[in-house]
Amino acid sequence: MKNVRLISAIAAAVLLASVGCAPPEKKGDGEKTGSGAPAGQATSAADFGGMDGLVAAAKKEGELNVIALPPDWANYGAIIKAFGDKYGIKVNSAQPDASSQEEINAANQQRGRSSAPDVFDLGQSVALANTGLFAPYKVATFDSIPTGMKDPNGMWVNDYGGYMSIGYDSAKVPDMSTVNDLLNPAYRGKVALNGDPTQAGAAFSGVAMVALSQGGSADDIAPGVGFFTKLKQAGNFLPVDPTPATIESGQTPVVIDWDYLNAAQTKKLPTWKVFVPQGAVLGGYYFQAINSNAPHPAAARLWQEFLFSDEGQNLYLAGGARPVRADDMVKSGTIDAAAYEKLPPVSGKPVILTQGQTDTANKYLANNWAKAIG
Repeated sequence: MKNVRLISAIAAAVLLASVGCAPPEKKGDGEKTGSGAPAGQATSAADFGGMDGLVAAAKKEGELNVIALPPDWANYGAIIKAFGDKYGIKVNSAQPDASSQEEINAANQQRGRSSAPDVFDLGQSVALANTGLFAPYKVATFDSIPTGMKDPNGMWVNDYGGYMSIGYDSAKVPDMSTVNDLLNPAYRGKVALNGDPTQAGAAFSGVAMVALSQGGSADDIAPGVGFFTKLKQAGNFLPVDPTPATIESGQTPVVIDWDYLNAAQTKKLPTWKVFVPQGAVLGGYYFQAINSNAPHPAAARLWQEFLFSDEGQNLYLAGGARPVRADDMVKSGTIDAAAYEKLPPVSGKPVILTQGQTDTANKYLANNWAKAIG
């Protein structure tokens, strides 16, 4: 899953060796736009003379570097394949289990190299703290994206989202219906959070959701951190980053994660149940952006066009995620109606944190999370 991961010692050693020993590669300006300007300066397909020009420029680059996109996260495996097949562009997928912060770290560490990420898919807190790394670009469907879910200049755009949920294997633990149930001795050593909330978007939102259930608010996540302290003291908190493999094996029988990720587990594990806690409906969308130093700037822009097209949005939906253009696609009749009807039900008014609330929550987590679970 798309969260912070403990990379194996061997993999880490190889990565460090490659960074430390390989000669630096200078990033070129990529292909040219229709006006002859570098592709990295294009702010829409119109700069390439239209979509045909953008496609031609991207095909000439021939490659796209993505990062932190697990194939089982929001249907990214199918999305990457569909893009590659459609345009004949090789997609290099690096560190699929990296966290949002690790995406940014990779961009900074590999700046100027042909291996640097071309695009980002980030949790809100990390995205809004690093907008200086993004290149403005407006996709063809930009106007159909809700105003509050995009930067006015296209510096970043929400792509898909969902609601924070609790998933559990009903064959291994008792049924539950509230967050407080997690303190029950029956769940000793069984409750996992998807990552470190100081680095990973899903984990951050998990703590915020728990805060809502404990009397906190979008302005105050302290009760959420306090709950995890109680969970740790009760011996119920499991410090293991859940994956489809740990869920199927029974290692992580209870997982706090996005509804579309938890719901996806039911395909392989029929006993897996999912619910969005009433009174704690925490919604969130991921942020899509182009690396301003992308080594394949035309391909990066074509990737954005694909993700925000009806085809790309329906592919997110097929993975259980809620596409950002869903309302417009429902009105136009272009949404996959069958998949849309299968989304987990939600009752209650959703809470989505603002940038200011996210910043405040991040500061609190930075100062208190390690102490809470230490």
